[in-house]
Amino acid sequence: MRTFRGVHTLIAAVAGSVLALALTVPPAEAQFFGLHFGFGSATPPSTDVASSPPPSLAGAPVPPGEVPAAKAAAPDVAAAPDPDEVVKPVAPDAPVTAAALPPASSAPATAADAALTMANMMDGAGGGISNADLMAALQSAAAAGQPMALWRLGTMYENGEGVAKDDVKAFDYFSQIANDHADAAPRSLDADIVAQSFVKMGDYYREGLPDAGIAVDKGKAEQLVLHAATYFGNADAQYRVGELYLNSKADPNPLQGARWLSLAAHKGHVAAQARLGDLLFNGAGIKAQPEEGLMWLSIAHDRAVGTPDEAWIAELLTRDMSIATPRQREDAIRMAGVVEPEFTPHDDSLPGG
Repeated sequence: MRTFRGVHTLIAAVAGSVLALALTVPPAEAQFFGLHFGFGSATPPSTDVASSPPPSLAGAPVPPGEVPAAKAAAPDVAAAPDPDEVVKPVAPDAPVTAAALPPASSAPATAADAALTMANMMDGAGGGISNADLMAALQSAAAAGQPMALWRLGTMYENGEGVAKDDVKAFDYFSQIANDHADAAPRSLDADIVAQSFVKMGDYYREGLPDAGIAVDKGKAEQLVLHAATYFGNADAQYRVGELYLNSKADPNPLQGARWLSLAAHKGHVAAQARLGDLLFNGAGIKAQPEEGLMWLSIAHDRAVGTPDEAWIAELLTRDMSIATPRQREDAIRMAGVVEPEFTPHDDSLPGG
């Protein structure tokens, strides 16, 4: 039975970032979903990302580079916060404008881009190679520790693409990336691959993978996703953290949920744009901003056409548009026309793209 590769030797950089997060969290905020740090006990904190207690989501700092090139005049959940500040809930009470968005060219290459680069490299000048030769080349590159090859093999086994579906092998490849490259520079080519590997592992811990010796552990799942969201600034991870805040049965926090959704939305994450828009329009636990909400929903709807997200986003937009005033609809459409060009076309090869 396979277990998480290198579980006792995962690099200390991850633990260091986790402990740094903990030190910024006020005692009153040091719990979320019943998770806590063991500070004050005789046992020192673990240096293993797979077994360390997860940090409090409420105190997670924003990673470097999260601030858009042009910041709004006032703090705003729809504009990325200052990374030098200790994280605080920020009420979404200022309009979203194009000036609050980061330049499109500042976004790092995605895991899908890296996988495509690897595929093109294997494909040579376009003549094509056999599946056996492709697998041999990928396995050779993976044995050398190349993250792109490890990612490609992981997704192939996860989805059964050209190979028999095997979640255990997929988990092994994703965990190798996370173990060996958890300290990759946040804006490097490999960063998105590594961050998405943490997210993938979080999925496995959330659901459990008995054949790999992985029991259901939502605490570890949250910790892994939080590392991807804070250290790497990964949009899909930030979207998931936002959903954790919104959907917590014990202690929902719409303000923090909106904040994390905003970080992902500004990076072009379609699902985050839709959820943020619906949240802002209805003002569920936060100050309502119907025009900005409809703007984000309209952007998400346009970018989700032809993807699995299209139906549920269309349902939200139709519902909210039906109760909006004519002026609100007009303002939202005008704002969307200004903001939407800032985003690259939707990429449905990654969750929320």
